[in-house]
Amino acid sequence: MRTVTSEVRTIIFVVIVVAGCFEWSFGVSFRSSLYKYCCIRDKCLRQHKDSLNASESYLDSLNECRLVCGEYRALWPIPAVVVNLGYDTREFVPSDIEFDFHASPDDVNVQDYLNQSTRLFLKNLYKECGRNCNLTTNTRIYFTIKVETTETSLTWSTDESYDLFVDDHDGLLEVSIVAGTVFGARHALETVSQLTALRSYPDGNCLLILTAVNLKDYPHYSHRGFLLDTARNFISTRAIKRQLDGMASTKLNVLHWHITDSQSFPLEIPSLPQMTEYGAYSERQIYSQQDVKDIFRYAKYRGIRIILEFDAPAHAGNGWQWGPEAGLGNLAVCVNRQPWRKLCIEPPCGQLNPANPNLYPTLQKLYHDFSSLIPPREILHMGGDEVFFGCWNATHEIVEYLAGQNKGRGPDDFLDLWGEFQQNVLELWDRQRQGLEELQSTVLWSSHLTDPVVIEKYLPKERYIVQTWVESDKDLPLQLVRKGYRLIVSTKNAWYFDHGFWGITNYYNWRKVYNNRLLNNVKILGGEACIWTEFIDENSLDSRTWPRLAAVGERLWANPEQDASKAEGRFYRHRERLITRGLKPEAVTPKWCEQNEGECQ
Repeated sequence: MRTVTSEVRTIIFVVIVVAGCFEWSFGVSFRSSLYKYCCIRDKCLRQHKDSLNASESYLDSLNECRLVCGEYRALWPIPAVVVNLGYDTREFVPSDIEFDFHASPDDVNVQDYLNQSTRLFLKNLYKECGRNCNLTTNTRIYFTIKVETTETSLTWSTDESYDLFVDDHDGLLEVSIVAGTVFGARHALETVSQLTALRSYPDGNCLLILTAVNLKDYPHYSHRGFLLDTARNFISTRAIKRQLDGMASTKLNVLHWHITDSQSFPLEIPSLPQMTEYGAYSERQIYSQQDVKDIFRYAKYRGIRIILEFDAPAHAGNGWQWGPEAGLGNLAVCVNRQPWRKLCIEPPCGQLNPANPNLYPTLQKLYHDFSSLIPPREILHMGGDEVFFGCWNATHEIVEYLAGQNKGRGPDDFLDLWGEFQQNVLELWDRQRQGLEELQSTVLWSSHLTDPVVIEKYLPKERYIVQTWVESDKDLPLQLVRKGYRLIVSTKNAWYFDHGFWGITNYYNWRKVYNNRLLNNVKILGGEACIWTEFIDENSLDSRTWPRLAAVGERLWANPEQDASKAEGRFYRHRERLITRGLKPEAVTPKWCEQNEGECQ
């Protein structure tokens, strides 16, 4: 039997006591509270302590009420199948918990993952419990975790399902988790953490937990993602990890890391040190190779893949200026040129130069270093959006290159050049991934190259997945799946979280985000919400992202039939959970509305 030692629990407790000082505004349930809460028609309603009805049953805090009120209680996202969620609770503290992994494979990677997952689970419980989590209880909780395979790589085909059972045997709670992989087991632990609530007494705190649970859970979509742009404004690894913590609480499983763009190239490329010398904002604002590997590892233990994006041939400017000095000619063109409006979508401009024969050997070195960062079964996102033909058309050597192929300067000619570039770079990437069982797919943004009229000429459906970023009323996704292409959907007028703060764009509140549905087709792998950081840095990142990203999480995990109005109480509770775990989500309603669910719709 493998258990968490008292030594480990003590270390976790010390860390959380320090971190928990800000948690007291949520769910505090001293018996002198002004209000009690009553579950009426699956909603927790506030009652003043001087106006209680003797015939009603009341709970001491809103979060205690949510633990036993409603079909899905405080769970976010909702599980696939609820057989039973009981109403009885027991008090406990995290030190009352023991874990047993003996039914899981005796595999070093599986055991390591389970140890890390249970450590994070206990850490989250201590955060929920806050300071003085030291009450003596009569409860003991015994977890048995059975993982059925040794799979520890997260892909689109990974089994993330789990079964969860909780039974009470006179104060001994037996929690059974059965999962196909360690990722399903991790998700189950997240669910258990959400079946708890804080209870506070004058002399200390404890947690409540449901004593009867039987549910089966699995995701609706295999790709449940969040795009984070760290090139427009540099985002520290600490802030990135904070987003990963939030994603783990919501069972999102992909961080799409848009790590370079025309504004900056902040990624260390050992084979090409000039990239950061010319492309980083400062020596301190560079992601080292070790930084990126650390993010990969941090994400994996939270059930999250990292998909790195190297956007090309457009969105490539600063970082690429060193070619002439190195005797390689112009590796990129239009870099930082003005006036910019005829050369790119937004300043600063920059596109790679496919007419330069030195570009591809340079890209081979770059892909080599990207490949060293990416696990063997992980993919590379190749970007491929917003290629501006005006830039290439204004570049003499590219026009001459096309003329040498008996091509002109029309849109079709530049589209062929783009298609040639894409074929070449895919071959370069394949060379770096030699030795794998099969050629990997890659992802491109929807663009002129993915237009349904021409896509089959340039992009074989066996190799390319398209990430669409069009409005919800556009039929591009439908046209592409009819042609057999797999899609990742980023609905532009619902899941672009930078909107509403520039130009004529609109802000999308959590209800609109939640109600955004994807096309019902097996070719839809899932979706992503996007944070482009032209007007966001790490000081505003949390509030622009959360809690709206949690709404995306439930949509992609459960794809519920209900609309946002039915999720209101659980959503408010999850926002509090995010704060407890160290994030700073924006406010979404007055506190009165939170305490009087349904009265502000």
